[in-house]
Amino acid sequence: MAQKLDYRQMAADIVRLAGGAENVSSLGHCMTRLRFILKDESRADADAIKSIKGVLGVISSGGQFMVILGQNLIPVYEAAIKDFHLNAGAATDENQDQKKEPLTPKTAGLAVLGYVSGAVAPMITGLVAGGMLKVILLLITQVNAGFAETSSYTLLSGLADAPFYFMPILVAYGAAAKLGGTPIYSMIIAAALLHGNFTAFVAAGEPITLFGLPVRLASYSGSLLPALLIAFVAYYAEKFFNRIVPGIFKSLLVGLCTVTVTGIAGYIVLAPLGGFIGEYLATVFVFLGDHVGFIAVGALAACLPWMVMCGMHTAIVPFMTQSLVEPGYDSIFRPALILHNMAEGGACIGVALRTKDSTFRSEALGIAFGCIVAGVTEPAVYGINLPRKKPMIGVMAGGAAGGILCALMGARVYMMGYSTVLALPIFQETILAAAISMAAAVVVAAVVAYILGFEEENAAAALSDDPVSASDASAADDLIVAVADGDMIPIETVNDQTFASKMMGDGVAFELHGNVVAAPSSGTVGILADTGHAFGISR
Repeated sequence: MAQKLDYRQMAADIVRLAGGAENVSSLGHCMTRLRFILKDESRADADAIKSIKGVLGVISSGGQFMVILGQNLIPVYEAAIKDFHLNAGAATDENQDQKKEPLTPKTAGLAVLGYVSGAVAPMITGLVAGGMLKVILLLITQVNAGFAETSSYTLLSGLADAPFYFMPILVAYGAAAKLGGTPIYSMIIAAALLHGNFTAFVAAGEPITLFGLPVRLASYSGSLLPALLIAFVAYYAEKFFNRIVPGIFKSLLVGLCTVTVTGIAGYIVLAPLGGFIGEYLATVFVFLGDHVGFIAVGALAACLPWMVMCGMHTAIVPFMTQSLVEPGYDSIFRPALILHNMAEGGACIGVALRTKDSTFRSEALGIAFGCIVAGVTEPAVYGINLPRKKPMIGVMAGGAAGGILCALMGARVYMMGYSTVLALPIFQETILAAAISMAAAVVVAAVVAYILGFEEENAAAALSDDPVSASDASAADDLIVAVADGDMIPIETVNDQTFASKMMGDGVAFELHGNVVAAPSSGTVGILADTGHAFGISR
């Protein structure tokens, strides 16, 4: 029986190897990854973190240091937050800012990407919750039309709409937390754009001014970009006032000055600028969807496996969110994400049908189910498709085929939801096109993966009934001998994904018959995991 993981110890080891709690600006998570914002990423020991039992991998991308934990994510995240008092909303001292890198087009682009992705990430679960509640209400009214006239429907509809209507406030929180500012300042300014006084001016349509300067009348409910600009300016305004206001007056004046100055700028410049950019992006999205959608969706779905491995798939979340605001539907981004997940699952099915190893077949089918129904793809990417290389061609082919078909049939997403087959209702009247596209992605990926095949591990030898014995005799320096008495088993069956997914390279494992483990070769112990479950020998 596998030993139960100590999640508190895992959290402690990860935080320590990430440079300690003092090096963590904020900590968030998605479905499978811890997402650190580190002050100095050079202090993090990625290789050591990878060796921790239960860690599936480490990725650094877009300004985030990500630790892949899979099913172990939530308990480790909660332990890290509780034991180290890490908080995505906590402000950082201005003297402990992240280590500065030279400004180049690449670093600037990564910084913008990291800022936008980090700002949007905290609110995604809320948007999904609201979107799924909308789906449930829609299904209920299809069965019972009279329910739409009840107070219960009105209240629940307001609950479902809230995360979308108040999106600027949610974005302001995430953006300020990402930068290390005080979130409440940005949230107040964003909330002012939704206040009844301002919305009354918008409804009236009469020109207004602020200190003689014209204010653009527009509805900012559900907007994304104005809050991003406001939080950015508020962060630097707060730093400026922290620097010039005497210590005794900081608590009184810093917040007042930050909110007032940034708020005025928000009304006059920042919110209108964000609105204009959003309208331009909406025009671009509509053009792509109407004219080259089959290329856009197909290419994105085909590229997503590699984007996921780099952690770059989060970069499309802001565009997906903006699309749902204006023009009000998403015909590119969420469909591509869903079709990629279908293709990952399809490739796993192809691998399962091709393999002769019954144990591995069961695992592959289970992982395929997770991709298609739960939307969790990391086990498929790192455990099945990528290590065997050729199935990745199936993933790309399935994603491309499903994406092209999806665009040609006009499938569109109208609300936020997860990237699984269970999210079909978010396509509303285009649900049939979406279902056909998903099925195509699964089938094409499975067929291509099956036809191309993959290099089978030597399962017959690995699962031999003849036990091997550890050698207690001296051996030549270039010879690796059996390390224990027992049965040699495939490394994929080990309950440690660092080794099972072959992130550390190929190898074999032993199911012990005794309690003695011998050195496999002459050498020096150079690495010893703190957990005591692994060590490295230099020859």
